[in-house]
Amino acid sequence: MTDTRITDFADHDLVAGHRFDRQVRYELRPVHAPDGSVAEGLYQAWITLDNVTQHNSYTTDMAKDVIHAFRAASSARDVVAVVFTGAGEAAFCTGGNTKEYAEYYAGRPEEYAQYMRIFNDMVSTILLCDKPVICRVNGMRIAGGQEIGMACDFSVASDLARFGQAGPKHGSAPDGGSTDFLPLFVGIEQAMVNGSLCEMWSAHTAQRLGLLTEVVPALKVDGAFVPNPLVETDRWVDQGRVVFGEPKEGAALAEGKALLRRGVVDLTLLDRAVDAMVTKMLMTMPGCLTKTLQSLRKHKLEHWDRNKESNRAWLALNMMNEGRTGFRAFNEGPRGRREPNYILLRQKLARGESWGPELIESVLPKAASGAEPG
Repeated sequence: MTDTRITDFADHDLVAGHRFDRQVRYELRPVHAPDGSVAEGLYQAWITLDNVTQHNSYTTDMAKDVIHAFRAASSARDVVAVVFTGAGEAAFCTGGNTKEYAEYYAGRPEEYAQYMRIFNDMVSTILLCDKPVICRVNGMRIAGGQEIGMACDFSVASDLARFGQAGPKHGSAPDGGSTDFLPLFVGIEQAMVNGSLCEMWSAHTAQRLGLLTEVVPALKVDGAFVPNPLVETDRWVDQGRVVFGEPKEGAALAEGKALLRRGVVDLTLLDRAVDAMVTKMLMTMPGCLTKTLQSLRKHKLEHWDRNKESNRAWLALNMMNEGRTGFRAFNEGPRGRREPNYILLRQKLARGESWGPELIESVLPKAASGAEPG
């Protein structure tokens, strides 16, 4: 019988031998068969954002490496699925790096437009990956982190994770994917709440609303896993209102915080759930699985491709005023006071004052002494 195997593969990577040394890790991990044995020669590709000190917010260079990583995983013949996650226990990703935004891109719309080209390509590369993509949500998934998370096919989360947007509070709009994707996941009303009011959702609330595939406990107290003690995890109704997943209040919240301090974060169950999902993907026809994903992703891509360029242009121009103000406030403001004076800003604009350095400086948060922070 003639051997039809290819022994000299063509290289389809964008950059041959690319090194991932910019706070993005790319590694191959084993895939397990249903009986627990290792499926020899097959892997799950883990792409990890590693900027722990800044809650895994992505810099320009990190966004470039995410693109390289997804392209590498997409074309790898031995990769069954991609796991996209963050380092540590606190955050998957909290969006773009506000320090870089405030200190380089603020006031430079042409530069920010080029950055947004890279960001848009990052989202598109996730949506076009030839392999199924699991977002392993190990902590906060906020702002741009929420957007790149929703670009994934599945999301498995620690129940300590929080989900939401931050743009309207910090000088932007969630136009890097959330205004396209959120209504598809949770419906228009809840998308309005999450996108515009910037209120955070617990993992339990996010799952109840349709944002997540699976949620698992991550807090261990006295050797046993317990549900997130800061939110209501019993399904009950108060005056006709479902409160499952909503934050606790009063004495219940104080007790929950005390329990949280006693425990330790353990992501073992999260890793098991992700591994089990990869096993389910292993047990499918690869071509049929890819085609199914591509067909289902069209609903996201329809909105994303229609809006991404006009959104990019608006976000770039916004760096001259509200973006410049909001990101500087977050970067320069004292701890606990990293938002501009919204009321004063609205009052000044209502009086007809023009955007400019004087207006921006007047609404930035000040240090306790009254001097400019930073």
